[in-house]
Amino acid sequence: MAGRKILVVEDDKTLLDALKYNLSKEGYGVATAVDGVQALEVARAEKPDLIILDIMLPKLDGFEVCRILRKETTTPILMLTAKVEEIDKVVGLEIGADDYMTKPFSLRELLARIRAMLRRTEMVKQEALPKEETVPSAIRVGDLSIDFRRHQVSLGNSVLDLSPKEFGLLAFLAMNRGRAFSRDYLLEKVWGYDYAGDTRTVDVHIRWLRQKIEVDPAQPQRLLTVRGVGYKFEG
Repeated sequence: MAGRKILVVEDDKTLLDALKYNLSKEGYGVATAVDGVQALEVARAEKPDLIILDIMLPKLDGFEVCRILRKETTTPILMLTAKVEEIDKVVGLEIGADDYMTKPFSLRELLARIRAMLRRTEMVKQEALPKEETVPSAIRVGDLSIDFRRHQVSLGNSVLDLSPKEFGLLAFLAMNRGRAFSRDYLLEKVWGYDYAGDTRTVDVHIRWLRQKIEVDPAQPQRLLTVRGVGYKFEG
């Protein structure tokens, strides 16, 4: 993963300098920002491969920065916080963070998560789908069309704007229609076997997909919840 660029957004200078030093030692290019406004400016200018984002920031907090960036990019975001409240973790996942670490954390664990997240950026499409020779050109369910070759989903005459993980999750479930999968299994197949995130990540992505492909997201007909198991695709 050497040569990848990471943006570190942290207002604690000691921690910022330590992260920059250690990430550079691992071969990563490192850009930095010390407040939320600067974070947006640097992210847009540098287009990093991954963003480490503190929650407690001057000017704009990390939640707002994450919310804005998630509308503009699918770059993996790892959020940091000194808080331990469960609500912080839930909110971070709700607005699109890919992973979450509570301070203090070990450098070894941080590096492991970074490697896993970067690996998933490259591999999510391949691992979410069956082998090339078994992939149909497309699946059509009513007015929903999933084009596996072009990695494109259409509803009626409109092409949907899906992130790579949203497409990967929908594609995997559609290729196995009628079969229920647990959240842990979906994390393994779509996010990667060594993904260190929370299973709520799956719930959040399912909700986003329902908002895009269901007539009534509150009464889904395609992406169904299987109580005590997880999710399945019907159609």
